[in-house]
Amino acid sequence: MNERQECLPGLTTSNRSLSRRSLLHRSGLGLGSLGLLDLLHRDELAASEASPVATSLNSRASHFRPQAKRVIHFFLNGGPSHVDTFDPKPMLNRFAGRSVSDNPATERKTGAALPSPFRFRKYGQSGIEVSDLFRQTAQHIDDIAVIRSMYAEVPNHEPSLMLMNCGNSVQTRPSFGAWALYGLGTENQNLPGFVSMCPGGLPIKDTENWQAGFLPGTFQGTYVDSQHTEISRLIENIEHPHISTAAQRRQLDLLAGWNSRHRSGRDDDRLDARIQSYELAFRMQQDAAEAFDISGEPKHLQELYGGGIHGRQTLIARRLLERGVRFVQLWHGAGQPWDNHSNIQSEHQKLAGQIDQPIAALLTDLKQRGMLEDTLVLFGGEFGRTPTVELGGDGKPLNGRDHNHYGFSVWLAGGGIKGGTVYGATDEIGFKAADKPTSVHDLHATMLHAMGLDHKQLTYRYAGRDFRLTDVHGEVIHDILH
Repeated sequence: MNERQECLPGLTTSNRSLSRRSLLHRSGLGLGSLGLLDLLHRDELAASEASPVATSLNSRASHFRPQAKRVIHFFLNGGPSHVDTFDPKPMLNRFAGRSVSDNPATERKTGAALPSPFRFRKYGQSGIEVSDLFRQTAQHIDDIAVIRSMYAEVPNHEPSLMLMNCGNSVQTRPSFGAWALYGLGTENQNLPGFVSMCPGGLPIKDTENWQAGFLPGTFQGTYVDSQHTEISRLIENIEHPHISTAAQRRQLDLLAGWNSRHRSGRDDDRLDARIQSYELAFRMQQDAAEAFDISGEPKHLQELYGGGIHGRQTLIARRLLERGVRFVQLWHGAGQPWDNHSNIQSEHQKLAGQIDQPIAALLTDLKQRGMLEDTLVLFGGEFGRTPTVELGGDGKPLNGRDHNHYGFSVWLAGGGIKGGTVYGATDEIGFKAADKPTSVHDLHATMLHAMGLDHKQLTYRYAGRDFRLTDVHGEVIHDILH
């Protein structure tokens, strides 16, 4: 080596005679180290950027200006019939008692066209037709956008429940409420950000519909069995039976210290979720008891909602939304689902009679309080029902309808929704989405958009890839948004 040449970094004048093999060996290791340092630095930045969102319930900024701050979801478990509620099909009367050609395959055997036993009437300035099953809700039709062209993937309850609630019909994914909480946080640290009220509860396998999936457990829904009226049963363990609040605070501080030491050196969000749940439970002792207690509401307002379970839980839901809870889900049909394979007239009439008044009352109440404009309301089930009659094993009509995932209806109100509109349509008898077919991913993308969230940007990295509520699908339905 020429003595006038500079030495390579790390070499002294005593080892200038470096072989070509040694040079390549040392250079290769050096370049690899540089690459590793760059990757570690990126991971560190990603972790520091993601950690506030990944573990905190604090309120966060949306991607753009939102029109909806909160969501309430009326979920009609079992699949209500669209052709008996919000999708009138007069052609069913024409084909009554006759078989319909080109029927898509159904889960069970069905026969002739079955006209709706319920009368449809026009309501509001928009003149949208709604059946007598929801005549009180129909008084608000000018605030409602009905999507009549929804479709799901399969005609089975469990996968369709997961699809509607979590955006995937095959694998357990975070629910919509968990995604909303992950993206926006909550405005009240003393109450759960996501509450799911379901009188009597669902089977264990169905509780995944309000869980956080692979998101940190902090964002999972808090289940409330709203069949109870006593606060101590409505919210379990709301009060400690043996020690004072001050003593509880000291216990939690001690436990937090132990957990913090255990947490150091470990990467386990389940422990973070457990710590958060302890702290939330402590803070809830006063605020939650007050929020769930409707006894202080004026008598006329309690009468507006009605005295049953669903009137009571809907009024509680308004109180939660009013106090900054981000997402409230109200289940209907847990014990007696809308899964009416027989006697659909009497069964649907009974079920609609339980929730028509509470839904109408909520829309009235929210509007009077100025909350409807920034509260997004969703109504619907996991799929619809066939326009043809279901047949029993003996081939005789059961006067009910089978599952129908090819076409059904949901509706939205408030929170930036263009009321008095109908989007899409099923075919002339209501079997399949025909005009502007709308997937559940489209519905979710639209709801997130109303909340100021871009469904393509709301992602969470898990198992080596970025996941989102809408997976790789979904288009915002701008036609129903202001």
